[in-house]
Amino acid sequence: MTKSIIKPLHKAKLHVHKGDTVKIIAGKDRGQEGRVERTFPRTERVIVEGHNIAKRHLKARGPTQPGGIIEKAMPIHVSNVMVICTECGNPTRIAHDRVPQGSDQKVRVRRICKKCGKPIQERTRTTGE
Repeated sequence: MTKSIIKPLHKAKLHVHKGDTVKIIAGKDRGQEGRVERTFPRTERVIVEGHNIAKRHLKARGPTQPGGIIEKAMPIHVSNVMVICTECGNPTRIAHDRVPQGSDQKVRVRRICKKCGKPIQERTRTTGE
């Protein structure tokens, strides 16, 4: 098994963000859609909710943690997923546009759909309450 290459932190950037809806384009779950649960920018992998499930055999760790077989979502390489546009609803490649935004008019990068040309809506982050 090959070891995944870890990028330096300053070069680790992904076209997929947490909360994006993506379509899996390669692997055993090809053609299915799901939401990105977590991203790993340094190894260029993402966890898609409910897909790429593996069975993990856990040993019992005392009376509080029983042993057994649990199903766990495993990471998928980012090249095997495509972001689904929030406007047109199709899987698309991503373009980046630099525009002044906010009250301070600071230049920020936004993601653009290559098919319809409209900006992809950013998902608001939710706290784990």
